[in-house]
Amino acid sequence: MLAMSKETTEIKFIADNNVGKLAKLLRMLGYDTLFFSQRDDNEMIRIALKESRVILTRDTQIMERRLVQDGKLKVILIRQDNPKAQLHETIRTLNLQYFRPFSLCLECNQALISRKKEEVQNLVPVRVLNRQSRYTECPLCHRIYWEGTHWQAMVKKLEDVGMGNVISY
Repeated sequence: MLAMSKETTEIKFIADNNVGKLAKLLRMLGYDTLFFSQRDDNEMIRIALKESRVILTRDTQIMERRLVQDGKLKVILIRQDNPKAQLHETIRTLNLQYFRPFSLCLECNQALISRKKEEVQNLVPVRVLNRQSRYTECPLCHRIYWEGTHWQAMVKKLEDVGMGNVISY
């Protein structure tokens, strides 16, 4: 387990391929979380060190690395199987208390930018323009987000994992 002295708002994660659903939940909650789908632990460790990221993994072998033993590499060994339990384990381990739900692109992990209706009128369906007033855009992949059915599904997912209380409407 790991105790963090850093402000939790600054914590950045890199999640390996064993905890991909956890990575997505953390992004939904506004935590900068890279999903590392490759199997090359050395590359993941290099990125974690370079970008000051905490590694989230179920791989016990990473815990045996000298960098971890010496305290130079921060790793949380996720013991739970279920993504909901993994999320609560991570929150509890790091005492995470600062959440900014739906502030990051779920695909690119970039901070979303608020957009006016006029700015997205040619980018979203007309029925969406008629029903929605708030929009955000990913500056990297240019996905447009609004509070439609996908947003409602994400809200439900956060409610299902016990995090519905952090969502402001």
